[in-house]
Amino acid sequence: MTYAQRRNLALAVLAAFIAIILLSGCGTTQHALPPYEPPLAKTDFQHVRTTAYTHTEADHREYSNHNALGGELHAAGPPIRRAEVVTHATLAYEVQRAIAVDESNSYSPPLQPFSMEENRTVAPAPKRAAKPDRSVKRAIAVVPGRRSSGERGRPPQIGSAAADWSRWPAGTVFRLLSTGQNYRVEDYGWALSGRNTIDLYMANQREMNSWGARQETIEILKWGDPQESLQFLQRHQDYKHIRRMVLELEGRHKQAAALQ
Repeated sequence: MTYAQRRNLALAVLAAFIAIILLSGCGTTQHALPPYEPPLAKTDFQHVRTTAYTHTEADHREYSNHNALGGELHAAGPPIRRAEVVTHATLAYEVQRAIAVDESNSYSPPLQPFSMEENRTVAPAPKRAAKPDRSVKRAIAVVPGRRSSGERGRPPQIGSAAADWSRWPAGTVFRLLSTGQNYRVEDYGWALSGRNTIDLYMANQREMNSWGARQETIEILKWGDPQESLQFLQRHQDYKHIRRMVLELEGRHKQAAALQ
């Protein structure tokens, strides 16, 4: 091998080494993990922090509109009007009891002077038909979640959500009590590892920005299988945020909390 060939080979090796250093420095494997939070109690109702994301974000464009399981991301159906946000209907008899008495419109006969000398017969005043009170309202039953005739018979769209799979395993289905919308955990993310936060998928950036970050009460409708999540994540432990989820699913919580 000539001197020029050795020089070119050395330069190629050096360039490859520099490229590896730069790529590893820019890659997600070198980012510090978010601060660890102890898991919430596994109950049917939980109060969690929710954020929003969409497939057109800069850190999600490489995945397009696909989730971690390989399927497509879906936005949840429109919010459902629920009984919690509907003004309580006042029953008719409650309105009647609240009506003030109008003394000027009384139909009682006038009082007669009292006398010991004679007995006077007081003719009863003619009875008048009572006027219907127009202030009485009828109570109308409010049916939460009623949909239009075109939507009846069709279940609402379940939205996609990202979370730490050691807290909410893949396949977990939950409902937002504030909106009545249902979501399924199908994705995960670097910023969610070791956190009690759920990221809700939105169809576009306008809806994502409108949601922001909110504290929400959720109802768990179906828990996913932790073992299935563990088997899926074990194949991708080169990334620290996945490694943290694996440690937690294996019950090694101290190691998961110490991982940075």
